Amino acid sequence: MLTVDFDRLGLEPGDRLLDLGAGFGRHAFEAFRRGATAIAVDLGRDELQACNNTFAAMAQAGQCPAEAMAASVQGSALQLPFATAAFDRIIASEVLEHIDRDVDALRELARVLRPGGTLAVTVPGWLAEIVCWKLSEDYHYPAVKDGHVRVYTAVELRNRLRSAGFEPFGLGAAHGLHTPYWWLRCAVGIAREDHRWVRAYHRLLVWDIARRPFVTHLADRILTRLMAKSVVVYARHDNTTSGSTDGAA
Repeated sequence: MLTVDFDRLGLEPGDRLLDLGAGFGRHAFEAFRRGATAIAVDLGRDELQACNNTFAAMAQAGQCPAEAMAASVQGSALQLPFATAAFDRIIASEVLEHIDRDVDALRELARVLRPGGTLAVTVPGWLAEIVCWKLSEDYHYPAVKDGHVRVYTAVELRNRLRSAGFEPFGLGAAHGLHTPYWWLRCAVGIAREDHRWVRAYHRLLVWDIARRPFVTHLADRILTRLMAKSVVVYARHDNTTSGSTDGAA
């Protein structure tokens, strides 16, 4: 289940792609499948080990071009262990909302992205997220370790990107069908994954991902227009930008 449109990102075979906050690696896997050198970065060792296992299985099964490469690296968004201009493309999916110093993290991404390279940042959609915050105090920081520290509007996110040296050029949205699931979890108790309504909705989402039937595909498109779970901003590294702090508050 991808959030980022790789065609809008401009990924080409042979590109060097950083997947920041990769988790279990869904975007890194797609980049690897498309022939890129994909580097998954996360703080969680279990997630990175799972990424490595999947990379190895994909290579063994011939699911990616022979020249493609992939690896995982443990690292912080605020101090990435890479050289300046090391990457052609970067994805930061559902990670900025966890970071207090989000503009500093974006500046670090600008450092490791080559001039003219492209970035896709995804964050929770404003409406989907604000309802979750209002329904459950246990959903966000400080109640939850590594919880969400802010709610973005698309305008605020674009301003932060500009302040870090990027020029936004596109906006997308995704996963509207997932928004009611998270509202439901927040309403019954965020830890109540065993609740019968939550389990029922989860089965619906699994069915949608596995089968992609017309009815849920249509519902997702409609709900994404109304209450997207994720918003995506596409931006280009503009090395002529001064990197002022406007919009960083």
